[in-house]
Amino acid sequence: MAATILVCDDDSAIRTVLNQALARAGYDVRTTGTAAGLWRLISAGEGNLVVTDVVLPDESGFDLIPRIKRIRPDLPILVMSAQNTLLTAITAAERGAFEYLPKPFDLKELISVVNRALASPQGKRENVVEAADDRLPLIGRSPAMQEIYRVIARLTQTDLTVMIMGESGTGKELVARALHDYGKRRHGPFVAVNMAAIPKELVESELFGHERGAFTGATNRGIGRFEQAEGGTLFLDEIGDMPLEAQTRLLRVLQQGEYTTVGGRTPIKTDVRIIAATNRDLRQLIAQGMFREDLYYRLNVVPLRLPPLRERVEDIPDLVRHFLRKAEDEGLPHKTLDNDAMDILRRHRWPGNVRELENLIRRLAVLLSGDTISAAAVSAELKEPARTFAADSEEPQSLAASVEQYLTQYFHAQGDRLPPAGVYDRIVQEVERPLISICLAATRGNQIRAAQLLGLNRNTLRKKIRDLGLEVIRGLRTE
Repeated sequence: MAATILVCDDDSAIRTVLNQALARAGYDVRTTGTAAGLWRLISAGEGNLVVTDVVLPDESGFDLIPRIKRIRPDLPILVMSAQNTLLTAITAAERGAFEYLPKPFDLKELISVVNRALASPQGKRENVVEAADDRLPLIGRSPAMQEIYRVIARLTQTDLTVMIMGESGTGKELVARALHDYGKRRHGPFVAVNMAAIPKELVESELFGHERGAFTGATNRGIGRFEQAEGGTLFLDEIGDMPLEAQTRLLRVLQQGEYTTVGGRTPIKTDVRIIAATNRDLRQLIAQGMFREDLYYRLNVVPLRLPPLRERVEDIPDLVRHFLRKAEDEGLPHKTLDNDAMDILRRHRWPGNVRELENLIRRLAVLLSGDTISAAAVSAELKEPARTFAADSEEPQSLAASVEQYLTQYFHAQGDRLPPAGVYDRIVQEVERPLISICLAATRGNQIRAAQLLGLNRNTLRKKIRDLGLEVIRGLRTE
C-alpha cells in the first residue's frame, strides 16, 4: 500500500500544490489547515509521515511536535517555514523533526526528503533543550545560508569534528560559536585560538600548557587552551598556520583523546570538541609538505564551506538592517539606507566579506548626521564604486591576462626544464609583497585600516608583514 502523507498548512494554495506533487509521486495525501485538524488525524493513527508549517492559525507547529512524538514517536515530521533563520533550523532539530525545509522550496527536493524519511529507521528521540536565544549569530535567507543552517542544525547534537572553510570575514567563528551555543556542550567553555596570531615557538605551550622549568622563562606551570576548554569546545582558527610539531601533538589528541604538556611526561585525558577553520587551501599545503595529510582527514570529518558575500548578495539588506540595529543598541541614532545606496552595496565586490560590510555600516552610522544614508555617502566611503567588479567589467579579465602573461614568461625563461618546486608560494609572495606594501603606504602605516582595506584579520596582516620582512614606516600609527 502507498504511504499516507499528512500535510498541514493554512495556505490553501500550498496544500493544493503539495497534494498534487505527492500524489504524482505515488503517495496518498490528507491535508488540513490547522494544528487541531492535524492532531485529530494523528490521534486516529493516520499517516506515515507529516509535512507541517510552523506558523499555524491555532498553534505553533513547533509546539505540536513534542505532543506528536509522545503518542507516535516513530512518525517522521518535516517542518516547513518562511521564517528562514538559523534559529528555525535549530529549533526544528531540537524538537525532533526529521528535516527542515525553508520556503519557498523545490518540489523535487521535498519528494527526495519524503522518500528518505520513509526509508530511514524511525524512533528519532525528542531532544528539547532550553529556548534558544533570540540573538541570531548568523544572518541571511539566501539558499547558500539555508544550507549552512541545516548543516549546523544537524551537527548541534553531535561531537563530530568540523572543518569550516571560507575567506576572511565570512563568519567562521560565528558558525563555530553557533555549533557550541546550540549544542550539547553549550554549558561548557568556548575557547577560540587564532594560530596565525601566536609565535610558532609558543604554539605548543599555548595549546597544551607547560610545566615549570620547561623552557627559559617558564617560572610557573602554564595552563593550555585544551585545559581551559575541558568539557566544551576548542575553536582552532587559521589551522593552516599551525606548525608541524604542534600538528603532530594535535593528531595524537584526535586519535587517542590525550596530550602531554610541554616538559611533562604524564598523559592527560581530555574531553574537548574540536572545530577548526581556515581560509587557505589545505590540500595545497599538504602538497607542499606544510600540513599533515593524516591530520587533515582527522579534522575534515564534516567540511562546512561558508560562501563569500559576493555569492549571497541577496542577504545584504538583512545584514545592513542587522548592523544598523546593533548601532542603535550601542546608542547611535536610528538610520536607514535609501534604495540607491543599497544598490551600490549589492554591486560592490566585498573582498572583506561580511566583516567589511559591518565596518562600513558602523562608520556610516557614526559619521553621518542625517537619518537616511544616501548613495553618495556610501560611494564616498567605498572610495571608487565605479571600479567594483561587475560581471561585465574588464578589470578582472585584464588582471587575469597580466598574470597569465607573467606566468608564461616565467615558465618560458626556464627553457626545457620545469622550475623548482614551490612555484605557488613564490608567485603568491611576489603578489602579496607589493599589494600589502601599497596598502600600508595608502593608510600611512595604519595596520588596522590596511587590514580592513585588504579584507584581512589584523593579526593575519601582522604575521604576513613579519613573514614577508616588510617594514612599516616609523612614526606612523599601527594600532
